[in-house]
Amino acid sequence: MPKPICRVSVIIPVRNERDCIEDCLRSILGQDPPFGGYEVIVADGMSNDGTRAILERLTQENPCLHVIENPAGIVSTGLNEAIKASTGKVIVRMDAHTRYASDYICQCVSVLEETSADNVGGPWVAKGTGRVSEAIAAAFQSAFAIGGAKGHNANYTGLVDTVYLGCWRREVFDRIGFFDEELIRNQDDEFNLRLIRAGGKVWQSVCIRSWYTPRASLRAVFRQYMQYGYWKVRVMQKHRIPAAVRHLIPGAFIFCLLTLPLISIWWTMAAWLWAGIIALYSVSTVAASVWTARRKGFYIFPLLPAVFAMYHVAYGYGFLCGIWDFVILRRKPHRAFVKLTRPSTECDGTKQHALPKSAAST
Repeated sequence: MPKPICRVSVIIPVRNERDCIEDCLRSILGQDPPFGGYEVIVADGMSNDGTRAILERLTQENPCLHVIENPAGIVSTGLNEAIKASTGKVIVRMDAHTRYASDYICQCVSVLEETSADNVGGPWVAKGTGRVSEAIAAAFQSAFAIGGAKGHNANYTGLVDTVYLGCWRREVFDRIGFFDEELIRNQDDEFNLRLIRAGGKVWQSVCIRSWYTPRASLRAVFRQYMQYGYWKVRVMQKHRIPAAVRHLIPGAFIFCLLTLPLISIWWTMAAWLWAGIIALYSVSTVAASVWTARRKGFYIFPLLPAVFAMYHVAYGYGFLCGIWDFVILRRKPHRAFVKLTRPSTECDGTKQHALPKSAAST
């Protein structure tokens, strides 16, 4: 297969990633180089934990590594600043909390050329480190947790509505603009929505392999998915699109849990309905936990019901808060949902080494 002729720019937004960033960048700089070479641009969100000193040292060792400032400190602004500073014809987004196969960049470029898609990426596959993180990762791949989204299916190749990270030709940004800097979360979903509405194609390929390191605690998962639910409402509001069923169910679940006890004061059947919903959810959660544990290991089974609940309750609660702020009150985002960032300590010392080509995907 002939290699596509292009120069590639890898872009990475970071903030306070002291425990991860050096291993991450060394793995990326050790990737199989695509034809024409590649540069790596890190947009630092004004880190104050020692990350910047590490970045400055690495730039002195690697002429293809460049560091720029991202004063706003959020992902969307970091991506935009890095894209503007890049020189490549192809842009590949990478992340400090993900491990990559050694041919990740080359596969992104190859799939982009072979499919003529406008954005390509691999399945969003999670691999935990430690029992809690492994339980979170196992639930992350479960249809019960994420509603059957194709992006979480490690064996799916084909068209998707959004894809993990992403790889684009530079002209895509000239055509539809950059990432929406209003969005603290869900900026990739919103960008892919605009791309598809403009006639673009988003493609997922199992040839593009990476392994995402999920949050290491239930509290961190709750914060993360609460924001996902909240900002999903803003994306739907801006583009006037209906919510998919998988987005509505967690919000409807939480709404029923909160309102049915109040309604039962006047309508006694509401109490029975509330109890029935709790019972149905409990049985479903245990069944999904057994099914997941059979594939991933029963040592994580005791944690799985709580993990599933965190995914559903957090997303549903965030979705309802988004409805309240954006749709009902029509006000600006609540400050509680604006600056919830992932602390660097959640790297858990995970080494971000590139894996050999022979490494099998989960």
